[in-house]
Amino acid sequence: MQSRKKFLYRASALTAGTILASSFGKEVFAIFRNRIAPSDQLNVGVIGINGMGWSDLKAILKIPGVNLVALCDVDQNVLNKRMGELAAMNVDASKVKTFNDHRQLLDMKEVDAVIIGTPDHWHCLQMVDACQAGKDVYVEKPVGNSIEECNIMIAAQKKYSRVVQAGQWQRSQQHFKDAVDFIGTGQLGNIRTVRVWCYVGWKKPIPFVADSAVPAGVDYKRWLGPATMRPFNANRFHFTFRWFWDYAGGLMTDWGVHLLDYALIGMNATVPKSISALGGNFADPLSPQETPDTMSALYQFDKFNLQWEHTIGIEGGMNKTPHGIAFVGDNGTLELDRSGWEVMEEPKSEKKAKVERRKSVDNGLDKHMENFVSVIRSRNTDELKCSIQDASHIAVLSQMGNIAFRSGQKLNWNKEKGRFTDEGINKKYLAAPYHNGYKLPKV
Repeated sequence: MQSRKKFLYRASALTAGTILASSFGKEVFAIFRNRIAPSDQLNVGVIGINGMGWSDLKAILKIPGVNLVALCDVDQNVLNKRMGELAAMNVDASKVKTFNDHRQLLDMKEVDAVIIGTPDHWHCLQMVDACQAGKDVYVEKPVGNSIEECNIMIAAQKKYSRVVQAGQWQRSQQHFKDAVDFIGTGQLGNIRTVRVWCYVGWKKPIPFVADSAVPAGVDYKRWLGPATMRPFNANRFHFTFRWFWDYAGGLMTDWGVHLLDYALIGMNATVPKSISALGGNFADPLSPQETPDTMSALYQFDKFNLQWEHTIGIEGGMNKTPHGIAFVGDNGTLELDRSGWEVMEEPKSEKKAKVERRKSVDNGLDKHMENFVSVIRSRNTDELKCSIQDASHIAVLSQMGNIAFRSGQKLNWNKEKGRFTDEGINKKYLAAPYHNGYKLPKV
């Protein structure tokens, strides 16, 4: 381990900081790697490589000294495809082991860190397993599929003293920080309302498909894990699993953890006093998806209201942008999204605030991975851009909105106890049920 630490400091000097690292191409990185002894590589494994897990891997392999040693996926077809794509990434596939069971990957002593890109209902189990195995972890968002899972993941990171970064890469983008800094100047005046929206026009409600045989090469029982045992259905598998409560929380957790996160950061807020929500599958009432294609949620804080709104199949959201966060102040409204930010003046104000659009100038995912590796080097978890504590906090807020929708009630939150004031709601919704012999991890 000591030799790795020495290497990591040397690699840091070679790259001259994370900004420089992201500006170089993979050819330059290959030069650096040739100067680094194999024993000094930072070895990573990836669990779940069909979607963001693969994107995360491509980002982390841009960093000098990072070495891929293992891939894991329950779908052998995906594994075969990804192994075939490694050559284009300058990775020797013969040196990469493959698994269908994440526990076998975690048993590899040479693995230093893992990326978890599996469906949401697996995140808690695999993150806790990885921490127990002594691995540092990059876990995709939303980190937990229930409020209790989020609490457990925080406890695991603390107990095993691991570096755990969550995949909310917007926290590493400069223009998001610049927008929050502007809010901090007070030029917007009193902010009474924050609007957050996500209009997913590129995705339509899923159509009905019949149950079918499990595809060849798929370990379906392992894919289900702690979720309810059901016949295989393509709607509940790759990507569209996120529209079913067994595995995820729909757009509220998928995009909400990104956007609501910055609403709280900009307002320097923690938790709401009350939450209410309404919506449904209005685009196609016959669609089998369970999470709503249309939903509005209202979070009441002490000095402002936070409004969430999402739709599937509509692109023209508020302010003519598909997604965003609007901080509505007495002197102007700051609109922030992934492409940039601007301030639109309030005509009725004597102290008008206005800023022309400022565009994003960096790659958030690359910078986020650089931050993760940098903290593995330093072991200073205070430097993480999105710690498990940060990620769990916003995942809980998103879960609050979903629970208000599913229960059909206006809910009140007890900040001191970290639970709803209605114990019936707590009993039904705080912890996701585990099935098939799996149990909620105990830390």
